[in-house]
Amino acid sequence: QVQLVESGGGLVQAGGSLRLSCTASGSIFSITFIGWYRQSPGAQRELVADILTGGSTNYADSVKGRFTISRDNAKNTVYLQMNSLKPEDTAVYYCKVVAVVQLGVVRQYWGQGTQVTVSS
Repeated sequence: QVQLVESGGGLVQAGGSLRLSCTASGSIFSITFIGWYRQSPGAQRELVADILTGGSTNYADSVKGRFTISRDNAKNTVYLQMNSLKPEDTAVYYCKVVAVVQLGVVRQYWGQGTQVTVSS
Protein backbone atom coordinates (compact mmCIF):
# COMPACT_ATOMS: atom_id res chain seq x y z
CA GLN A 1 0.00 0.00 0.00
CA VAL A 2 1.14 3.51 -0.79
CA GLN A 3 0.31 6.58 1.26
CA LEU A 4 0.53 10.20 0.18
CA VAL A 5 0.77 12.97 2.72
CA GLU A 6 0.30 16.54 1.58
CA SER A 7 1.08 19.71 3.45
CA GLY A 8 1.60 23.42 2.93
CA GLY A 9 -1.84 24.75 2.12
CA GLY A 10 -3.36 27.74 3.81
CA LEU A 11 -4.69 31.25 3.49
CA VAL A 12 -2.62 33.88 1.73
CA GLN A 13 -3.22 37.31 0.24
CA ALA A 14 -3.11 37.86 -3.48
CA GLY A 15 0.48 38.21 -4.63
CA GLY A 16 1.74 35.96 -1.87
CA SER A 17 3.41 32.56 -2.01
CA LEU A 18 2.86 29.07 -0.70
CA ARG A 19 4.81 25.86 -1.03
CA LEU A 20 3.00 22.55 -1.14
CA SER A 21 4.67 19.23 -0.54
CA CYS A 22 3.56 15.66 -1.08
CA THR A 23 5.47 12.67 0.27
CA ALA A 24 4.86 9.12 -0.86
CA SER A 25 5.60 6.18 1.40
CA GLY A 26 4.99 2.47 1.31
CA SER A 27 5.82 -0.30 -1.10
CA ILE A 28 7.20 1.60 -4.06
CA PHE A 29 9.68 0.33 -6.60
CA SER A 30 9.66 3.54 -8.56
CA ILE A 31 7.53 6.57 -9.26
CA THR A 32 6.93 7.29 -12.90
CA PHE A 33 4.65 10.31 -12.65
CA ILE A 34 3.85 12.93 -10.04
CA GLY A 35 1.37 15.68 -10.61
CA TRP A 36 -0.50 18.39 -8.79
CA TYR A 37 -4.16 18.89 -9.55
CA ARG A 38 -6.69 21.30 -8.15
CA GLN A 39 -10.43 21.47 -7.83
CA SER A 40 -12.56 24.45 -6.95
CA PRO A 41 -16.26 24.21 -6.02
CA GLY A 42 -18.43 23.32 -8.98
CA ALA A 43 -15.47 22.77 -11.27
CA GLN A 44 -13.72 19.69 -12.56
CA ARG A 45 -10.37 18.64 -11.19
CA GLU A 46 -7.65 20.05 -13.41
CA LEU A 47 -3.97 19.37 -13.87
CA VAL A 48 -1.80 22.17 -12.53
CA ALA A 49 1.69 20.75 -13.10
CA ASP A 50 3.44 17.43 -13.46
CA ILE A 51 6.96 16.09 -13.49
CA LEU A 52 8.18 12.87 -15.01
CA THR A 53 10.96 10.57 -13.87
CA GLY A 54 13.50 12.23 -16.14
CA GLY A 55 12.64 15.64 -14.75
CA SER A 56 10.62 17.05 -17.61
CA THR A 57 7.79 19.27 -16.44
CA ASN A 58 4.45 20.40 -17.73
CA TYR A 59 2.29 23.30 -16.54
CA ALA A 60 -1.21 24.53 -17.10
CA ASP A 61 -1.20 27.80 -19.02
CA SER A 62 -2.85 29.56 -16.09
CA VAL A 63 0.12 28.93 -13.79
CA LYS A 64 3.09 29.13 -16.15
CA GLY A 65 5.71 31.52 -14.87
CA ARG A 66 4.20 31.55 -11.38
CA PHE A 67 4.31 27.93 -10.19
CA THR A 68 7.28 25.58 -10.11
CA ILE A 69 7.11 21.84 -9.59
CA SER A 70 10.13 19.92 -8.36
CA ARG A 71 10.86 16.54 -6.85
CA ASP A 72 13.31 14.96 -4.45
CA ASN A 73 13.62 11.37 -5.61
CA ALA A 74 15.50 10.28 -2.51
CA LYS A 75 12.61 11.41 -0.34
CA ASN A 76 9.81 10.46 -2.75
CA THR A 77 8.59 14.00 -2.33
CA VAL A 78 7.23 16.50 -4.80
CA TYR A 79 6.93 20.22 -4.21
CA LEU A 80 4.81 22.91 -5.77
CA GLN A 81 6.15 26.41 -5.24
CA MET A 82 3.34 28.85 -5.91
CA ASN A 83 4.22 32.52 -6.35
CA SER A 84 2.19 35.56 -7.32
CA LEU A 85 -0.96 33.81 -6.18
CA LYS A 86 -4.30 35.02 -7.45
CA PRO A 87 -7.81 34.58 -6.03
CA GLU A 88 -8.60 32.27 -8.93
CA ASP A 89 -5.92 29.88 -7.63
CA THR A 90 -8.18 29.14 -4.69
CA ALA A 91 -8.95 25.42 -4.69
CA VAL A 92 -8.22 22.13 -3.01
CA TYR A 93 -4.89 20.90 -4.33
CA TYR A 94 -4.24 17.18 -4.74
CA CYS A 95 -1.11 15.30 -5.62
CA LYS A 96 -1.28 12.21 -7.77
CA VAL A 97 1.40 9.58 -8.01
CA VAL A 98 1.75 6.80 -10.53
CA ALA A 99 4.05 4.16 -9.11
CA VAL A 100 5.38 0.72 -9.86
CA VAL A 101 4.45 -1.13 -6.69
CA GLN A 102 5.69 -4.55 -7.74
CA LEU A 103 7.07 -6.10 -10.88
CA GLY A 104 4.66 -5.37 -13.69
CA VAL A 105 2.10 -3.68 -11.44
CA VAL A 106 1.45 0.03 -11.80
CA ARG A 107 -0.99 1.93 -9.61
CA GLN A 108 -2.10 5.51 -9.20
CA TYR A 109 -2.72 7.16 -5.87
CA TRP A 110 -4.21 10.46 -4.76
CA GLY A 111 -3.41 12.56 -1.75
CA GLN A 112 -6.09 13.72 0.65
CA GLY A 113 -6.02 17.27 -0.65
CA THR A 114 -4.90 20.53 0.90
CA GLN A 115 -6.89 23.76 0.79
CA VAL A 116 -5.34 26.84 -0.75
CA THR A 117 -7.27 30.07 -0.30
CA VAL A 118 -6.11 33.32 -1.86
CA SER A 119 -7.83 36.47 -0.66
CA SER A 120 -8.10 39.58 -2.78
